[in-house]
Amino acid sequence: MRRALPLIVLLTTLGLSVPAGAERAVRIPAIQHDVPAAGTRATAVFAGGCFWGLEAVFEQVKGVLDVTSGYAGGTRETAGYAAVSTEQTGHAEAVRITYDPRQVSYGTLLRVFFSIAHDPTQLDRQGPDRGPSYRSAIFPQNAAQRAAAAAYIRQLEGAKRFQAPIVTRLETGRFYPAEPYHQDFAQRNPRHPYIVRWDAPKVAAFRAAFPTLAR
Repeated sequence: MRRALPLIVLLTTLGLSVPAGAERAVRIPAIQHDVPAAGTRATAVFAGGCFWGLEAVFEQVKGVLDVTSGYAGGTRETAGYAAVSTEQTGHAEAVRITYDPRQVSYGTLLRVFFSIAHDPTQLDRQGPDRGPSYRSAIFPQNAAQRAAAAAYIRQLEGAKRFQAPIVTRLETGRFYPAEPYHQDFAQRNPRHPYIVRWDAPKVAAFRAAFPTLAR
């Protein structure tokens, strides 16, 4: 992952402001049953709305080595933006996060995912986007991740920090990288109206809620 300026710094440099109060992190507890740290590299795959925003948030997290936007839940043959946009392929827009478990745990990534990266109570939609390709889903990469994710959803449901039921699904399926023009989209297009309205506020909220996790 190239070391770019944080999106908020970039916006400020360009003289752009983030909409006040556009996003706020939900205060949720840390995971109780995390995945034990092993090795120097691990992978997580999450889906929750437009991948531009997920990528923008997770690129801010210390210990994250790379974030790739892409598609998960369908086949290789239909893993393209035009096909996925028809909402007929079974894919979800997703991100593949490569991280160092010694610096950030899978459970911490889950906490960011549920708290601010997206709204886990929205079914087949996220913000202005509608359709199953924008669903909330986790694609565990092994049994330990599946167990941790399932346990955390139960933990969050018991904590009752959300005003509606969590609809996040645990799914299987390979991840396929999206087209090059989607990669690092927020960093390369900080003036884009969608980024300014929907994604920059998430980055600001993440940095405010998790200052020790932010780069």
